[in-house]
Amino acid sequence: MKKNMNIGLVLSGGGTRGVAHIGAIKAMEEHGIFPTHISGTSAGAVVGAFYASGVELTQILDFFKTIPIFHPQKYARGKPGFIDTEKFYPDFKKLLPEDNFRALKKKLFITGTNVMEGTLKIFDSGEVIRPILASASFPGVFTPTRIGMSYYVDGGVLNNFPIEPLRLSCDRILGIYVNPLKKIGTKDLNSAYSVLERSYKIKMAADSIQKFKECDLVVHPEELSKYSTFNMKDLEVIFDIGYAKTKKVLEESGFAMD
Repeated sequence: MKKNMNIGLVLSGGGTRGVAHIGAIKAMEEHGIFPTHISGTSAGAVVGAFYASGVELTQILDFFKTIPIFHPQKYARGKPGFIDTEKFYPDFKKLLPEDNFRALKKKLFITGTNVMEGTLKIFDSGEVIRPILASASFPGVFTPTRIGMSYYVDGGVLNNFPIEPLRLSCDRILGIYVNPLKKIGTKDLNSAYSVLERSYKIKMAADSIQKFKECDLVVHPEELSKYSTFNMKDLEVIFDIGYAKTKKVLEESGFAMD
C-alpha cells in the first residue's frame, strides 16, 4: 500500500450478521489492507467504531458474543421499544473509555436517522457512544436514542451503505455488505406486515447495491441470507463466512492497493 494513501471502508448494517465485518477486516489486514477512514451504519457502526479506536478484532468478536441484548435488565419501561438502548452505554464505555471521536485512531463516520425530522445525520465529532447506539437502534425493538434535542434510530433506515462521507477524502474505497436479500416463497408473504417488511428490505437492498459501483472492491456474502438479524448462536460461523468470503474475493480479484 502506498504511503499516505487514504483507504475508505464502508460497513453496512445487518444485525448480528455484522460479525462478518470482523472476519472481513481480519482478511483485509492479512492481505496488507489497513483502512484509514471508516463509514458505518448500525452493526457496521459498532464494528467500525471499535476498530477505529484500536480495539483488537478478537475483543470485538467477544463483545458481540457476550453483550446481553435480550437480558431482562435491558428491557424498556415507559419508552417506545422493547429494549432500552441507553442501558447499553456502560457496555460500550468499557471498550471506549474516552467517549469522543477525537480519541479514535482512524477517521470515523456514523449514520443515524433523525426520527422526528425524517433526515439522515452523519456523526463524526463530539461524543461517539450515543451515535453508535442510535445507529444500531433497530426501530420497534430498541428505543430511539436522544442526542441533543433530537431522537435517532437505525441509520440503515435511510442509508444502509454509507459511502458518501468517503467519496472526497479517500483514494480507494472498499465495501462490506452483510445484509443480502433472502429469497422467499409465497408462504412467507402471509400477512400485511410480511409484505410491508419485504418491500422495505427490497428498497434498502436496491439503494445499497446501486452504490457498489462506486467502490474499488465490494464483498457481499450471499451465504449470510440464511441468518436472521438477531441470530446469537451462530456468531462464529458468521465471522468465518466474512473472513473466508473476503479472502476469496481478494485472492480472485488480485486486488492491490498500489
